[in-house]
Amino acid sequence: MTIQSFHPPRRTLMGPGPSDVYPRVTEALARPTIGHLDPEFVRMMDEIKQLLQFAFKTENPLTLPVSAPGSAGMETCFANLVEPGDKVIVCINGVFGGRMKENVERCGGEAIIVQGEWGRAVDPAAVEETLNAHSDAKIVAFVHAETSTGARSDAKALCALARQYNCLTIVDAVTSLGGSELEVDAWGIDAIYSGTQKCLSCVPGLSPVSFSAKAVEKIQNRQTKVQSWFLDLNLVMGYWGQGVKRAYHHTAPVNALYALHESLVILQEEGLENAWARHQQHHNALVAGLEAIGMSMVVPASERLAQLNLVSVPEGVDEAAVRAQLLADYNLEIGAGLGDFAGKVWRIGLMGCAATKTNVLFCLGALETVMNKSGATQAALAVYQQ
Repeated sequence: MTIQSFHPPRRTLMGPGPSDVYPRVTEALARPTIGHLDPEFVRMMDEIKQLLQFAFKTENPLTLPVSAPGSAGMETCFANLVEPGDKVIVCINGVFGGRMKENVERCGGEAIIVQGEWGRAVDPAAVEETLNAHSDAKIVAFVHAETSTGARSDAKALCALARQYNCLTIVDAVTSLGGSELEVDAWGIDAIYSGTQKCLSCVPGLSPVSFSAKAVEKIQNRQTKVQSWFLDLNLVMGYWGQGVKRAYHHTAPVNALYALHESLVILQEEGLENAWARHQQHHNALVAGLEAIGMSMVVPASERLAQLNLVSVPEGVDEAAVRAQLLADYNLEIGAGLGDFAGKVWRIGLMGCAATKTNVLFCLGALETVMNKSGATQAALAVYQQ
């Protein structure tokens, strides 16, 4: 058998991720590979740290991209901050809160669950009630932007609660970084992780993280070793530290880091607030179009992510068949539901460079044809003309 080169089809990615990648980012991937301890590469590493501090709105020195996808960023936070016996309050309002619980338990901690409704934000009152009942809790963990449901929780309020009860916070911002308001320092977030493949419109495979001074203090004063050698920040800090001289830890994904650097430069050029506003504008147009053809949004408007839209599948419609037809006829990808929402919803992403008027109108036009409806594109255009 002779295997030939792989040439993927050209898709428009409007699912839950990965998102379409900026052409400048794919160009950056093709630049010459140099050594991961090369002085020029080290200089670029420092720029990536500064750009991530800009994106997270933080001055935390321990801000870096983990050399693996967002799930590894999650595990980095939990493996370094949770020790055996630690009590961690975990807010679950979707699939990814459940993964936080898994991480706590695998680190030997005790997960105290605040169970929320899927498709709704985490309830601060329920969190406070749990904090009152567990005064020995050390950490509060929650998902800021729940990718499985499209719900956005009030990170500022939840972090304020955690501080009031002397708890650190671990926050999942995989889908919010670059697409929703996010202020690590102003909101008092202690540990946060994200991914490159969502609103940054970079290639998958890296996970930006950031840790507060309080979090670093806990990491440096652990009573037990971090269970993962690769993710142990006490070791990683030597490679992502300050200055030209770096301690070898692992061979960094050199070209992927070129790509991240370029995507963050693009974000800096646009401006954070402008990026947030752009995602919101195209979300408003998409929702108007969907509602014009009888579709309803699952998440209430005040708790809704702009970049990840959860749409109820109309009664009698084969949701998988619609997705398959969009892919076959239009090379357009939208996402299926997960967990409690499997088979009941579509997840339509407007992330990074996919959040454009062109994509919104393309997606709505394709849905109009596939579902034999009309009026969606006109409703969206009305929003754009306001």
